[in-house]
Amino acid sequence: MGKNGAMSELSITGSGTEIISLYDLPWSKLLEDWPEDPGLTSMRGISRHVVRLVRTGDRDEDVYAVKETVEEFSTKEYAVLRELNTRGAPCVEPLAVVTGRLDPRGNELPTALVTRYLPYSLPYRVILSGGVTPHEITTMANALALLLVKLHLLGFWWGDCSLSNALFRRDASEYSAYLVDAETGEFQNVLTDGQREHDLDIALFNVAAELEDLAIAGVLHPGMDPIRASQGVISRYRRLWKSLKEPQILDPKDRHAVERAMRSLQDLGFAVEEVEVTMDGDKGMLKFSPRLVAAGYHQQRLKEILGLDAEELQAKRLLASFDRYRARESHTGHSTEVLARRWLTTVFDHVIDQIPVELRGRVEPAQMFHEILEHRWYLGEQAGKDLGIDYATQQYITNILPFRTDSGTLNPEEPVAVSER
Repeated sequence: MGKNGAMSELSITGSGTEIISLYDLPWSKLLEDWPEDPGLTSMRGISRHVVRLVRTGDRDEDVYAVKETVEEFSTKEYAVLRELNTRGAPCVEPLAVVTGRLDPRGNELPTALVTRYLPYSLPYRVILSGGVTPHEITTMANALALLLVKLHLLGFWWGDCSLSNALFRRDASEYSAYLVDAETGEFQNVLTDGQREHDLDIALFNVAAELEDLAIAGVLHPGMDPIRASQGVISRYRRLWKSLKEPQILDPKDRHAVERAMRSLQDLGFAVEEVEVTMDGDKGMLKFSPRLVAAGYHQQRLKEILGLDAEELQAKRLLASFDRYRARESHTGHSTEVLARRWLTTVFDHVIDQIPVELRGRVEPAQMFHEILEHRWYLGEQAGKDLGIDYATQQYITNILPFRTDSGTLNPEEPVAVSER
């Protein structure tokens, strides 16, 4: 019973059997008083709410982000995140809403929202504080713009687009962005141009302010203009949106014009499920209009052909490696399914299995495979000949991997217990 006389009982509402493990967390303490893994503390971003990362097991899947907020907001955000996950949006996965929290004196504590921590992801401040190049800052801006495009295609108005409200994962030579805070967002039956422009205005202000804070702190790359970088997010968004939603005028005499238009959208990472092609009578030109588009074209193909999960550009790189392998093995007459299994065993798994146990978990496997292919090219340029994938792998293990750690979930030598209530 709380001090107001009302009965209160700890309640954890969520999906999945794993929410049982959440009962052992110290819910009778304010979140700011929870102990936290030293290996996870630096991986937290800045939030208007108190947030803690906690570990309940040894796997990446056993790391959770807990945020204190009011019940109305946490319940709404939980529902919104569930719907975003159902629609395939890049965002964190919600696990539970925790209500009825009381401290030992019977005082009510804030409601908590629990989400699954996204492995191999980092907040923008961690990335931008590490001496990154202007190119990397640009790729992060591009990733945020692409995330906003994907959300708008789903009819979702974010309401607080910012670098702080996203997490970033390496995607080949670029980054991919994931929504991590959906407190202000909502779905619309039809997302109007005015609502999209409102989101863009918010993004422009937030990103500029965040980068200006980094500039004042002296950690932003010298010469980077926060306002111009923020405007770059908006420009990238507009180019993507125009490619996906506005008609293209094609030459009807070019038999491959429509195919190229489709392929250009696929190169951007979008599968085109429906198009409309009409003839412009006045000009005698074809009008190509994408009607239904979905993100993750290469990711879906990779999953279907090879059964692997990866980011979009990683998937594109892995598919290119498989296509080269399939071309070399075409004389065997084997089916795509057989060649896919052989590529997985003799190429992808062969490379990943060479990683020493003590260095595993630092870099996501698909990203590591991409980086080893890049290292192979670099070594070949230096030597004037291809030195092979095995040599490149060993050089990568020796000279690069020990200094890389994309994962925020590496087990510390002495993990902090958080299970005492």
